[in-house]
Amino acid sequence: MRTALSIAGSDSSGGAGVQADLKTMTMNGVFAMSAITALTAQNTTGVTGILEADPEFLKKQIDAVFEDIRPDAVKIGMVSSSGLIKMIAERLQHYKAENIVVDPVMVATSGSRLLEEDAVDTLKKELLPIATVITPNIPEAEILCGMEIHTEEDMVAAAKAIYEDLGCAVLLKGGHNINDANDLLYTKEEVSWFKGKRINNPNTHGTGCTLSSAIAANLAKGFDLKTSVQRAKDYISRALADMLDLGAGSGPMNHAFDLKDEWKEEA
Repeated sequence: MRTALSIAGSDSSGGAGVQADLKTMTMNGVFAMSAITALTAQNTTGVTGILEADPEFLKKQIDAVFEDIRPDAVKIGMVSSSGLIKMIAERLQHYKAENIVVDPVMVATSGSRLLEEDAVDTLKKELLPIATVITPNIPEAEILCGMEIHTEEDMVAAAKAIYEDLGCAVLLKGGHNINDANDLLYTKEEVSWFKGKRINNPNTHGTGCTLSSAIAANLAKGFDLKTSVQRAKDYISRALADMLDLGAGSGPMNHAFDLKDEWKEEA
């Protein structure tokens, strides 16, 4: 079985972060492992507390994984400070990690800021250049490239600017009233659009975590980047279309929509 590592924060409500990553990777057919960057107290309505991991302890977690069950892909999510970012980048380069997917999480779906402002430069300098692909949404891409994005033409220009600045492939996620969830993949070889039909489901907690984890899982299984993105989009579309409705705010999707009936049976 292929393997994947999630380096991200814990979501106590289970819809995003490491919990979403592990569910997604499992449902996409790889053995999922984790190194936790922070504990969060959060639910579908917001984040009420963050307890950051010590960089040295994060190092121990990453070392423990790589020295025993080497991951075929690595997904990186919430990393809130420069110290953690530098440690992750150093250890991944030490182990010559492959198939690195970075979701540059800056703000939660609920609006809570998850990345310290002074850590953005560290993220751009230390971590993003070693990524196989990064998966920013529109607001995150605006921060990374320093320009406003209002149209699909702006998306292309922004992705190009980020690629030229950082040297990694960019999957710029649409939405945010620009288009119907059409995503743009910008690589050295080509510019590709992935058309998506907007699903009328207000419960989108953890969509970014889920998409990036699904891409990592498919890269781990040997699919190329373009195919991995398409498979990940298909997976997340079906998870949203299952219309799970939990919590008082923006709830989670059903990561296990494809679980066989015998394991869904209730008493």
